[in-house]
Amino acid sequence: MKRAGRRIFGTLGYHTGLCLLCLVMIYPILWLAGSSFKPAGEIWTRVYSLIPRVPTFDNYVNGWKGFGGVSFAVYYRNTIFYATVGTLAAIVSSSIVAFGFARIDFPLKNVWFACMIATLMLPAQVSIIPQYIMFNKIGWINSYFPLIVPRLFGQAFFIFMIMQFIRGIPRELDEAADIDGCGRGGTFFRIILPLLKPAMFTAAIFSFYWTWSDFLAPLIYLNNPKIYTISLALRSFSDPGGLTDWGAIFAMSFLSLVPVLALFVAFQRYLVQGIASTGIKG
Repeated sequence: MKRAGRRIFGTLGYHTGLCLLCLVMIYPILWLAGSSFKPAGEIWTRVYSLIPRVPTFDNYVNGWKGFGGVSFAVYYRNTIFYATVGTLAAIVSSSIVAFGFARIDFPLKNVWFACMIATLMLPAQVSIIPQYIMFNKIGWINSYFPLIVPRLFGQAFFIFMIMQFIRGIPRELDEAADIDGCGRGGTFFRIILPLLKPAMFTAAIFSFYWTWSDFLAPLIYLNNPKIYTISLALRSFSDPGGLTDWGAIFAMSFLSLVPVLALFVAFQRYLVQGIASTGIKG
């Protein structure tokens, strides 16, 4: 009985602590959601309150109107385009490169792999200036080309993650495909690619998250408000020299979380499966 009591007490304490930790982590989102419905005079006077006294939808109406004659729907559309196309480009190209590193022997393979891994330790700020100079010379500034085209050559983190998954796939499948007359391309698209679904879903979720919230790259390459992403639009809402409509900022910030939250809920199973698979294979 004593052992059973200790077990129940330990389980209760564990779940209580877990719930408290989850509450601490989710509190900022709850506060953002509550503040998006507060009138302007209530946002900073009742900072710790999650429930507004007089809920209002004016913040959403004013925020959706945007600024400079451009509605928030335009920024939403731009961000969806950038995140979707950028994610597809990164995942497809990274899968092909990962297959090459995992299955194909070529000269200086280890050297090129080491160079790719070294880029993970290279701060993004180091490459910004040379990239900007290059894209400026070819006339790509103020377009999505500098944001998407580099992804067509793969991204080191996703290449490494997908390569680890491929290494866990038996080579006998490649040999069987070779006996049946498949070349390298046929082996990849018919045998390996269908098995990469967990790893590719995981990489796609991470890529979509990072692209959706990307601020630095759009800030550098996009100058026209009509092609701004959500992150730039939210920054443009604030006016350091005047009166900032914090209610509209909070409303649009919360609205910008809806796609990523929906994506996480819809593909959580693939995310866990992909992380587990890539973590134990190697």
